[in-house]
Amino acid sequence: MLPTLRTRTLLLALGTLAYASLMFVWFSVPAYLDAIVADFALSSTQAGVLTGAIPLTYVPVALFSGVVTDRVGPYRAIGVGVPLFGAAHLGRSFAESFPVLLALTVVVGFGATTITFGLPKLVSDLYPPAASGTPSSVYVVGSLAGTAAAFSLGRGVLGPALGGWRPLFAATGVAVLGYALCWWAVVRTVPIEAARHVDDSTSGDASLSLAALRRDVGRVFANRSMRLLVVVGVVYLLVTHGVQNWLAPVLQSHGVAAPLAATFVSGFVAAQAVGTLAVPALSDRLGERGAVIAGCLALCALGTLALLPARVPLAGLLVGALLVGLGAGGVSPLVRMVPAELDGVGPALTGTAVGLVFAVGELGGFLGPFLIGALYDLTGTYAAGLAVIALACALAVEAGRRLPA
Repeated sequence: MLPTLRTRTLLLALGTLAYASLMFVWFSVPAYLDAIVADFALSSTQAGVLTGAIPLTYVPVALFSGVVTDRVGPYRAIGVGVPLFGAAHLGRSFAESFPVLLALTVVVGFGATTITFGLPKLVSDLYPPAASGTPSSVYVVGSLAGTAAAFSLGRGVLGPALGGWRPLFAATGVAVLGYALCWWAVVRTVPIEAARHVDDSTSGDASLSLAALRRDVGRVFANRSMRLLVVVGVVYLLVTHGVQNWLAPVLQSHGVAAPLAATFVSGFVAAQAVGTLAVPALSDRLGERGAVIAGCLALCALGTLALLPARVPLAGLLVGALLVGLGAGGVSPLVRMVPAELDGVGPALTGTAVGLVFAVGELGGFLGPFLIGALYDLTGTYAAGLAVIALACALAVEAGRRLPA
């Protein structure tokens, strides 16, 4: 029998790999967007719908996904979600029409919600609150590693070696399904009960009624600071999904070769990881949350603006991408941390609060890539969509500044 610490470490590592696998699958489409657009003869609007389909799936699902995960447990939730998005990814390799490709991408989104909410539940199940910070950072960084791998490893190495995006999707879909079997084998073998951290204060959460959920949502949304945080969440996801999904085509429109553009996207994701690790610690030292969030959003606005001019030096494009990544990465953990510190919300309603942020915020996650694609069709340039995102970031600085410290 494995010692408790080793069991927790193993489950966290496997959960992190699940998140990395999800983000590889999620961003395989943006990584190969130019090839997919050519194969299906898609307009930029259709491409925007395709890349925004997974965030849009979160809108009707996110608020309730945490409740379902509470009832079935994180181990079953993740165990269902991984084969779901793996099978859908495999199916995308055989898609012959845009509607089929879009439908399967939506299925990936359903599977994705079980990971997004299953992993925080997994950490809370295995670790006490005072020790949950490091495990949470581990799986967030794992998700960023999966995103970077989709562009660098998937587009840069595996795709060319296998012969294109369809063989890549098929091979990695099969790999994810194999990993799902591994997850179930480990979950059924290791002593989970001995490794769990039991918090009796939350023992009744799994049996919440729909009426109680509505009451909690009402209490959360009635909180002024939470409404400001929802605004921040919308803009954070707007810029993250918008820039991340379209960064490679934007760079190529500036004359950057496709392999180098993919490398720049990996740098963008690396900057997100730096922001994710460094900004919360900085916020703790300063004793500020709102001001730090406002600063991160200002970085996003400045970085996006650097991508706008028609003639930008290569170094300018790189600096712009890194600034957006650093700012977005910094906001990411803070929008998950702030609700527990707000009067009227606190730890008891953190799950509902974070679910609300993502349920509304993923409207921004959809609109980011959609607007860039749609405005490109209307104007023939990516500058229009990027300008909208930069303006949204600039306006959201005030929402961040008004958040309590």
